[in-house]
Amino acid sequence: MPEGGPVSAVITPHSKDLGGGFHVKRALPAIEKRMIGPFIFWDEFGPARFEAGKGLDVRPHPHINLATVTYLFEGEIFHRDTLGSAQAIKPGDVNWMNAGRGIAHSERTAPELRATGSPIGGIQSWVALPEKHEESAPFFKHHAESELPLIAEGGKAVRVIAGKLYGKASPVETYSRIFYADARLDAGASLPLDTEYEERGLYLVSGVIEVGGEAHEAGRLLYFHPGQAITINARTPARFMLLGGDAMDGPRHIWWNFVSSRKERIEQAKEDWKAGKFGTVPGDDKEFIPLPEH
Repeated sequence: MPEGGPVSAVITPHSKDLGGGFHVKRALPAIEKRMIGPFIFWDEFGPARFEAGKGLDVRPHPHINLATVTYLFEGEIFHRDTLGSAQAIKPGDVNWMNAGRGIAHSERTAPELRATGSPIGGIQSWVALPEKHEESAPFFKHHAESELPLIAEGGKAVRVIAGKLYGKASPVETYSRIFYADARLDAGASLPLDTEYEERGLYLVSGVIEVGGEAHEAGRLLYFHPGQAITINARTPARFMLLGGDAMDGPRHIWWNFVSSRKERIEQAKEDWKAGKFGTVPGDDKEFIPLPEH
């Protein structure tokens, strides 16, 4: 990495088996960087294909003091939660779930897709909430791809998932100043990223890009030095996610599916889940993920 260059850290995700041979690439939290803006958790799953009779089965589980963001590249996932939400998400759509003071949800493959087999691939991320909004009311909102702003010109296409970027604002409701976008570049195209936000990252999904004279391949999370304007150049056709925002208002603790500015709040959430205080998920109330022993 050139000294003084725009890239502060390059994070290589580690592989994690979520069960049933379903692997994810986990980039946040990392030793190099625990958070980028409010983004505290980052998994890429797939690309993979479920055989006929198989599918995704993330049983009901709880969250507090964060928002979960599901964004697909291929396939479909069916979301249910304790608010009674029941929503399929397809590529390009956004499922944004504000856990706030507490919610439980499940994510599964629908029966009709399970019967035939189906592809799956995308990003699951968590956004930590500002301290004053950690105990906000839980809500779930689905936004179709057609609702999200698209900037397409000169060999590049950028869809703004959340927050504001390149003068376009997403309709997704957030509690902090944030940006999150899905970008595609043709080979030879370039995309600037200015200094509007203090913390900025890029997760490369496919292709090869060049930043500050250094090439980067797929499956890497780049964190950029604050205050430096950068340009992303595509050596090959490339797809990447842009993410970040203002720095958080203090450190966050993370344990299992819980995030909070207060350790004692996480301890309370553990007891609440064991005691069944999060409630049940309508339409998916026969099983749940128990609290881990460690």
